[in-house]
Order: sequence, then C-alpha cells, then structure tokens
Amino acid sequence: MDALPPGWPDEVAPPGAPGWERTAVAWLYDLVPPDYRSHEVLRRYPVLLARFAADHVEAGLEAARAGWRTVRVELADQLPADAMEAAISAYEREGARLGRAARGVEVVAAALRGERWVPRL
Repeated sequence: MDALPPGWPDEVAPPGAPGWERTAVAWLYDLVPPDYRSHEVLRRYPVLLARFAADHVEAGLEAARAGWRTVRVELADQLPADAMEAAISAYEREGARLGRAARGVEVVAAALRGERWVPRL
C-alpha cells in the first residue's frame, strides 16, 4: 500500500482502495450540517462537498479561536472558576479537533481531485 499523507483521516480508506471515495464522502458529510445532504450537487460532486466541508470546518475553527480568546472576559462574572477552566479546555480540544479535520479535508480533497501524494525524503 502507498503511504498516506500526514493528516489522512482514519475513517477514510486509502485512495485507490475499493470504495475509498464512498468512505471519503461519508466522512466529509460527518463534518458538515445534516442539511448539506439535501443538496444534490454535493452528492454528485465529492470535490465540491470537500470545498463546502473545508469552509465549514474553517468557520468552526475561527469560532473556537474567538471563543477561547473572549470567554474569560465575557463570562467572568457568570461562571465559577472551575467552569471557566473547563470552558477553556473545551475550546482548546475543539480547536485541536477542528485543526485535524481541516488537515484531513485538505488531503482528502487533493485525492478527490486526483492528486497523488508522494512522500519527501
């Protein structure tokens, strides 16, 4: 089997494996709001679905970053210290998850476009 690019999602079969595009599409749909499934154009063109997923994940990442930066100021007098620390931790975990998802979308989208990843020495 060929090596996979860094960040390739575990849920997606390697490019060229039987049904790999089906696993890619399923994974991409898991990243976006359920209503995206109603758009025929996204079902017909997985590379477009990848674009929508990239935009959605990036927006979520920006929201997590903004929340992390502002939650202490905006809710300082409304949350006890332990809840504030838990909120910060949740923002950090969500940011990390979305960062991994963004990298995954990037490499899956490249594969859907027919690009072949070649490891560098």
